[in-house]
Amino acid sequence: MTAFEAQDVYGESPAQDAAATRPDETAGTAAEASRPATTPLVVRTLAELAGSFLVCFAIYAISSFGTSIYGANMAFVTVATALAYAGVTTLLAGVSDVQLNPAVTIASVLVSRTAAIDAVAYVVAQLVGAIGAGALLRFLLPTSSSIAEKVWLTPAVNGYAEGSVSYSTVNSVGISFGVTMAIVVEVVASLIIVGTAMRRFSDDASQGRFGARATALGVAYGVGAAICYPITGASLNPARATGIALFAQGQGLTTEPLGQLWVFWVCPVLAAAVVALVMIASQMAQSAKHEKAAAPDSDATAETAETAESADEADAEQSGQHAYGEVADEQSDAQGNADEGIERH
Repeated sequence: MTAFEAQDVYGESPAQDAAATRPDETAGTAAEASRPATTPLVVRTLAELAGSFLVCFAIYAISSFGTSIYGANMAFVTVATALAYAGVTTLLAGVSDVQLNPAVTIASVLVSRTAAIDAVAYVVAQLVGAIGAGALLRFLLPTSSSIAEKVWLTPAVNGYAEGSVSYSTVNSVGISFGVTMAIVVEVVASLIIVGTAMRRFSDDASQGRFGARATALGVAYGVGAAICYPITGASLNPARATGIALFAQGQGLTTEPLGQLWVFWVCPVLAAAVVALVMIASQMAQSAKHEKAAAPDSDATAETAETAESADEADAEQSGQHAYGEVADEQSDAQGNADEGIERH
């Protein structure tokens, strides 16, 4: 069959069909090319390590030097935290998923957006990056007989009650930010951060809108820091809390950071599980809705097929009866001709 014959039969030429499908294939190719998953795992893991190092060192330095020397307030720390996460996300977008946070990675695994082996590599890289940042800060801290390391480390460490950055202020009026308050604010902040990260994770990255994702994450981390900083120093990230706690241990702080570190792991992981559960439930509800909407169409298609089949059977039966009638007429004519021949003889 020629192209013109195909056009007559089907209404469109093969060239038109190819042209119609080509934009979708081009768009799909562009989307695939922009996905970080096409980057080798080693490269993505190194990007997570570098990103974690940069974010954590920026936050440690801001909290330590800025607070100790200039008395930086909560607004300064909040804005700086937001800019650190937004800047690093923009820097590494397209190379890695730029999760930078074990809680985000765990949520991504639970909803099957990140493979388990990738997640393990990401979390290890995030921790190594944070520990490297803590080690560098500790190495750079200037000390003297009158300025001990704990002066620099206290504002950078996460904690509650005696370990809170506001302990000296609130203790003077007889109050304290206990573990319950610390858990509540860290869970709420982590819900905002993980929810935002998962909401923007696939849509923006697959379409190349990395700037929108970086902005959204920066805002989420900024809001989280504003919620948590007066109470816990705004961990928001288990890797960030771990990296500095290791090097602040045994330095004469009011309380040992490793003794309170569990809060800054449990809260983000709990928030990640909640976000993942909500996303899975939402996907199941949407699937059920689509199946329910598709059911009437299937029934209508089946009814149409049955009607067409019945019509074909009726046509076949009518054709058979017509053919039988023609045969009978022919036999009758033949019999009449034979009778006439006999009478003539």
